[in-house]
Amino acid sequence: MPSPVSDFPAASPQDAAAHFSRKLAFEADCWDVHASFASGKVDFVLFDVRSPTLFAQSHLPGALNLPHGKMTAHRMSEWPADTLFVVYCAGPHCNGADKAALRLSRLNISVKVMIGGMTGWADEGFAYETAAAA
Repeated sequence: MPSPVSDFPAASPQDAAAHFSRKLAFEADCWDVHASFASGKVDFVLFDVRSPTLFAQSHLPGALNLPHGKMTAHRMSEWPADTLFVVYCAGPHCNGADKAALRLSRLNISVKVMIGGMTGWADEGFAYETAAAA
């Protein structure tokens, strides 16, 4: 009798490689975002999609505040069309980043969700900024 883990057979290595490659096309993690800023190799725009009030209380260094409801074609035209955006919200219990990613993708804009959000950032032990930024 198989264990609960092996009750469903694992995917083939080829299927697993395709699945995880595709998943990484949609996601970035806190560590990679932090490493990008620390190295100065920031080739994306980081959006905190929470409210301006929560953003002012604390946010990730380098983030801009733009709640998903304010992501319009006009507003997004401020950036070049080939800009990659990374969005985050409070954490795994919040779907604001998913709503922002959906909105941006519907505007034909490249986007990834930073998995973990504020909670993941804290779990990694990374510092927050606490002053409102542009």
